[in-house]
Amino acid sequence: MAEPIHYVDRSDILEGKAAQVRRLMHGLAAFVEAHEPRLQAYGCYIDESASTMSVVAVHPDTESMEFHMQIGGPRFREFAPFIRLRSIDVYGSPGPAAVRALRAKAEMLGGATVTVHALQAGFTRQGPA
Repeated sequence: MAEPIHYVDRSDILEGKAAQVRRLMHGLAAFVEAHEPRLQAYGCYIDESASTMSVVAVHPDTESMEFHMQIGGPRFREFAPFIRLRSIDVYGSPGPAAVRALRAKAEMLGGATVTVHALQAGFTRQGPA
């Protein structure tokens, strides 16, 4: 069984652009929920000062992440005038195509770093205990 892939990114929200970012976040989350049934969790967060946006996703495998990057790409571009992507951290084992897509996203949204963290120890429980 493939281990899930956990994705976390952080972006700076440009001055005066929080309302636009919130609107885009709601649209993106609705789109992902409607078109990506394999995605296990997806959340968009803004801090109290409305200066930082974070996105957290849990994919069951690299194919789910690759699909997300493929269909989400046009929607990610909509954020470019409003944010500067600071970092992308991936926990798990994304395939080469997923990593290439993440690096392209990072470049498109401000040149953020992409760091992949390999699982060293732990477990994942699926379903009810």
